[in-house]
Amino acid sequence: MSTAHQYRPNYCVEDYLQWKGDWELWNGFAIAMSPSPFGVHQRIIVNLITAIKNALTANHCDSTVLCELDWIVNSSTVVRPDVIVVCGHPPDQHLHSAPGLIAEILSPSTRQNDLTYKRDLYEREHVGTYLIIDPADESITINELKEGRYHQKHVTGEVLLTPCDGCSISVASASIFGR
Repeated sequence: MSTAHQYRPNYCVEDYLQWKGDWELWNGFAIAMSPSPFGVHQRIIVNLITAIKNALTANHCDSTVLCELDWIVNSSTVVRPDVIVVCGHPPDQHLHSAPGLIAEILSPSTRQNDLTYKRDLYEREHVGTYLIIDPADESITINELKEGRYHQKHVTGEVLLTPCDGCSISVASASIFGR
């Protein structure tokens, strides 16, 4: 029986920045991104961004909602959430600090990653609110960071969010799934 070691490359951000195509980098491992999401996924992203942007503006919150921006977590981890809210002005390039809110829209190809690896990563990196939206059953789950741990709740109707200190907003779940 062979005792040969399996070679597993370990990449860093400098490698990542040279790659062509859509990738994420998880603890030094290259993760291929799925092809672009389908229409329902895209519609939910647009609806969510619009609803959050309108609520931030109405509440005079000093924050910015962005879509699919690379967050360089550390030298071996880069993720690209569907939607993020950063406190203050948007970064000039990639994001280098934890955003106040991340939203992921589940799809069959990314569901397990969003519910496990990314949830754990976002909790560990102190992302205040992690919003999980499931188009399959039109459900919304909010993970809120309290005392260093996520506390999960399923919501219907109004979705109350605190993306940044001193900024609370409300978004109607119907507006997220609306056509």
